[in-house]
Amino acid sequence: MKAFKRMLKYTYKYRYKYLLGLVFLLVVDIIQLIPPKIIGFLTDSISKGTATPNLLLKYIGYIILIAVVASFSRFVWRVLIFGTSRRVEYDMRSKLFRHLQKMSLNFYNKTKTGDLMALATNDLNAVRMALGPGIIMITDSLVLTITTLSVMFSVNVKLTLLCIIPLPFIALLAIKFGSKIQKRFTKVQEAFSKLTDMIQENFSGIRVVKSFVQEEKEYEKFMKENQNNFDQNMKLVKIWGLMFPLVELIASLSYVILVGIGGTFVVYGNISLGDFMSFNIYLGNLIWPMMAIGWVVNLLQRGAASLGRIEEVLYHDVEIYDKNTDENATLNGDILINNLTFSYPNSKVPAISNINLKLKKGQTLGIIGRTGSGKSTLVNLLLHLYNVEDGKIFINGYDINRIPLKTLREGIGFVPQEAFLFSTTVAENINLPQDDFDMEKIISSAKESDIYDNIMDFKDGFETVVGERGVTLSGGQKQRISIARTLIKDPDILIFDDCLSAVDAKTEAEILHNLKELMKDKTSIIISHRISAIRDSDIIIVLDNGKIVESGIHKDLIDKKGFYYDIYEKQLIEEKLQEEV
Repeated sequence: MKAFKRMLKYTYKYRYKYLLGLVFLLVVDIIQLIPPKIIGFLTDSISKGTATPNLLLKYIGYIILIAVVASFSRFVWRVLIFGTSRRVEYDMRSKLFRHLQKMSLNFYNKTKTGDLMALATNDLNAVRMALGPGIIMITDSLVLTITTLSVMFSVNVKLTLLCIIPLPFIALLAIKFGSKIQKRFTKVQEAFSKLTDMIQENFSGIRVVKSFVQEEKEYEKFMKENQNNFDQNMKLVKIWGLMFPLVELIASLSYVILVGIGGTFVVYGNISLGDFMSFNIYLGNLIWPMMAIGWVVNLLQRGAASLGRIEEVLYHDVEIYDKNTDENATLNGDILINNLTFSYPNSKVPAISNINLKLKKGQTLGIIGRTGSGKSTLVNLLLHLYNVEDGKIFINGYDINRIPLKTLREGIGFVPQEAFLFSTTVAENINLPQDDFDMEKIISSAKESDIYDNIMDFKDGFETVVGERGVTLSGGQKQRISIARTLIKDPDILIFDDCLSAVDAKTEAEILHNLKELMKDKTSIIISHRISAIRDSDIIIVLDNGKIVESGIHKDLIDKKGFYYDIYEKQLIEEKLQEEV
């Protein structure tokens, strides 16, 4: 019930619709008590020989009228309650999605995609069922039980007391099974999450699966998770399947008592045949609420388990958010990094240490270093994807923690190393940062990133659908579309995180030449494993083990004959070997 009360707070916005729906539900529950009385009266009239055709037609008309009113009322309460529970589901899904959009990269590093998919589908559906059918069954059970018992007691108190003896056992049985149902349903959701996550990863990495001929092994993994999902569902089905036959068995005992003892009452004249007939119908009406308790317990237990999983995410702290920000902050200026040290959560080893750097507006910073040296970490901190201490990073004189996240990320054009494209058209992927669809800007950005000619070679040009994650494109094409998507923003700061790794040296040179004019008045950062991409930078830093081991311009770093020089020599040899081949 505590979980149900927590669920009810999500219905507060629609409380009047729920209340109106419950009013129509009460109308149905009350008026359906009338037909059994009419049937009893007609049965007595026929058995006594006092029934006439007009009397029969009159009461048949009443029954039809009641049926029409009940049908209309059922339609209304179904639309109001079921429809409103759908609205609550819609609101909760929107709230969940918006909350997930605010979560940090650290959250996604620890949370599986399959778990989040399960929350947005199965778990939300379980909550909706509790807030729709669950509320109806609770109300239906209480009202029908009270009203039906009242009418049955008015017919014969002794027979009523005898007939309802088995019914409390139905409620006890439902409660007994309820806790087991919750535990098993939680395991079902967990199994579904694992299965969803496994399938999502498999389809996303289908190229890797095929290239390493891992289809059979992946199928075996899938079957293992599929079997686990099946087994957990079957365990739930078995307990669910056992509960309701037991409920029906207990309910049938009430009919045995009615036929045995009620029939005797009719024979001895304690009740009339008509009362016996109406009593039989009322008992049927009473058994349903008792059985509904099983449904209600099941729905509430499922809803409680699912709500717990959903709220665990909804109430998860948003690690990165605007706090004491300056709404007047701008990015059009210098970048200053002051003795910056950063460690990832749950890591004791700093990813970067004692970084000091000053980059003036309009300058270009080149960053090079081994894999894992902290290059991407540094730009992730500039994007405020992770929290940093106050006084460590300044942009245009503003502490990064005082710059609103929207201002910061709208003002930075970031091209990640792994280009991610959405399953839509080329044009829509390039136009992603823009509210308006401007084809001229899209074409201009495509030309600047040296992807225009490739796009025009596609059958549908800019209307070509690239497939999930851009699966129909080469790595170089995806990277260049990603660059075009960044250029169309026209940001104050440009960051290229090794985004030219999948293109050849000639294409890289062409792209960098096109970008030179665009970068003239912008502060730019280029991360690359190729010296050719950063050699013209105003400042070059070499990172190793999270520290700046060398800095300067290309010529000075070559003269030092240090780490940078070693990389340069190796790449010269590689280029000569490629030319000879």
